Amino acid sequence: MAVDDAYGAKEWRETADNGDEIAFRTEKISRSVCRGVAKYAFQHARRLHAKVFGGPKFTVSPVYEGMLKEEMDAAAEEYPDVAYEPQLIDATYALLLVKAGEPLVIPALNRDGDCLSDLVLQMFGSIAGSESMLLALDDDFRPQVVMAEAPHGTAPSLFGKNIANPMAMILAGAALLGYIDDKDAHIASRAIYESTLEAIIEGCRTSDLGGSASTTEFTDEVIRRVGTKREVWSTFGDNV
Repeated sequence: MAVDDAYGAKEWRETADNGDEIAFRTEKISRSVCRGVAKYAFQHARRLHAKVFGGPKFTVSPVYEGMLKEEMDAAAEEYPDVAYEPQLIDATYALLLVKAGEPLVIPALNRDGDCLSDLVLQMFGSIAGSESMLLALDDDFRPQVVMAEAPHGTAPSLFGKNIANPMAMILAGAALLGYIDDKDAHIASRAIYESTLEAIIEGCRTSDLGGSASTTEFTDEVIRRVGTKREVWSTFGDNV
């Protein structure tokens, strides 16, 4: 949930009668955003054959965080074919350490999701290991605007050294192609995803993943693999 919550909070400080300084913050979430996040989570899980997992700390905050939980429960009734395992956010963090290999879609409030993404990426070895997607949904909770990016931000200390891991940027391009309503774009997306992950599996890795490949060498290897896949797949026509 990339709007509302902690990052949109109003903050101020006051001085108490005893001279102590007190900081305040007023946060808000809206039901329409919670509903969109919950519905899209179940739609996305259905496409990925995944489980909707986790959730907010609604036991401590039944009015505020409970709003997202209510919408998750409502979406679960609307999509009974999608596996649903609600958990409190702290339990979600703990259980992720033992859920290796199982595809999960985790609806989360803004700051919870920010922390989750960094945790999961580091579990796989590098914050540069995956893409980030920002979605604006229409009235039917379908993606209307899609923006893809690397989630890790900039790294000034690596500038010009040709050692940064380009994986997140490459996968961002693949992810964006996957949202284009065109078969060739979907095939290209699949080729980029597979080529990137296969390069890692077969030992072409930058230093953050324990390898010695440069940014250029890793990128060139992915491009080579994409080209090979496209040549081979072209012989299969519509059967790819």
